[in-house]
Amino acid sequence: MADTGKTVAIVGGGPAGLMAAEVLAGAGVAVTVYDAMPSVGRKFLLAGRGGLNLTHSEELPQFLARYGAAEPHLRGAVEAFRPSALVAWCEGLGQETFIGTSGRVFPKAMKASPMLRAWLVRLRGLGVAFRQRHRWRGWDEAGALVFDTPDGPASVRADATILALGGASWPRLGSDGGWVPILAREGIDVAPLKPSNCGFLADLSDIFLARFEGEPLKGAAFSFDGRSVRGDATITKAGIEGGAIYGLSATLREAIERDGAADLVIDLRPGIEGEALEAALSRPRGKQTQSTHLRKAAKLAPVAIGLLHEEAIRHGSPLSDLDAAALVRLIKDVRVPLIAPAPIARAISSAGGVPFAELDGFMLHKKPGVFIAGEMLDYEAPTGGYLLQAAFSTGAAAARGALAFITRH
Repeated sequence: MADTGKTVAIVGGGPAGLMAAEVLAGAGVAVTVYDAMPSVGRKFLLAGRGGLNLTHSEELPQFLARYGAAEPHLRGAVEAFRPSALVAWCEGLGQETFIGTSGRVFPKAMKASPMLRAWLVRLRGLGVAFRQRHRWRGWDEAGALVFDTPDGPASVRADATILALGGASWPRLGSDGGWVPILAREGIDVAPLKPSNCGFLADLSDIFLARFEGEPLKGAAFSFDGRSVRGDATITKAGIEGGAIYGLSATLREAIERDGAADLVIDLRPGIEGEALEAALSRPRGKQTQSTHLRKAAKLAPVAIGLLHEEAIRHGSPLSDLDAAALVRLIKDVRVPLIAPAPIARAISSAGGVPFAELDGFMLHKKPGVFIAGEMLDYEAPTGGYLLQAAFSTGAAAARGALAFITRH
């Protein structure tokens, strides 16, 4: 497309920023991406280590509902660049995709690195310029962007700016929340950044934590506040984390903020009815210890038995004193007291950010020509492809907004 003579500065080289760069460069805008790290897409690469979950294949109304209170604000962006469009875009980079058994969508390579390499080739072919080790420090008195660079401070002027600096999880990869005080100085409200899709610190004994740190708790059902997620979790040195916990993290975090603690309820054997479990545990155990009996008759792993011991001790009755009926009640209803979210630096994502009330579309009311995209926005989504989809979709939406702005001005 013909050169428009317009320039846009994009601050942040994650998925939202890079998608914004592609949309704008494809429209003939001169785009420069500024990033504080030595290379772009570092958190994106981390997200792909366990299999890059790009998006989800469920119907769009159900998909959009995953964004909760932010759904009305994100709907237009996601509808304009929906999961099917993201899949087509990915395959256009030569990265075939497939749908997993849970409905999640992955590239067949299962990694982010091949996609990122192909994407950067495309962006450079469109004329996108990259400036690494440029840490954004705000605006000067004349309204120019100010960066700390290896060669000293630098000022940059552009016809529009897109900020896509991420949240505050995994700060060593670049998303450190350093933009919060910068926007606050401009009078822009920012909802406090909080850990999301995170683990929790738990009130469990030091003996239990030391013995079972790193041990998986598989095939359990985890419940809180009327919602249940079946899956796996892992004991950490201070508590518990894992996919099933992440699915409950928002309501757990809010309950802890409100009440000071929250009891995570675990059904250790969700696939078997209580009556059948009681019948198995009622059989004579002979010379077997209680733990061995639980392992063989109830098919419980040592970490699950350890949790039963913790719960029994908390209620003042050793596990060995409980009959089969009481053991079944415990197995089906273990309570793990959670006392705080794990630190945000280890969370998969962060909640909070720039409220939509501060925005007209994705442009700041108080800074015309400055747009916000990605995890800087105040929304929260579960894992399963919803986080990356929102990053791509809002990046594209911010780019369209910036293009309209520079066209008008």
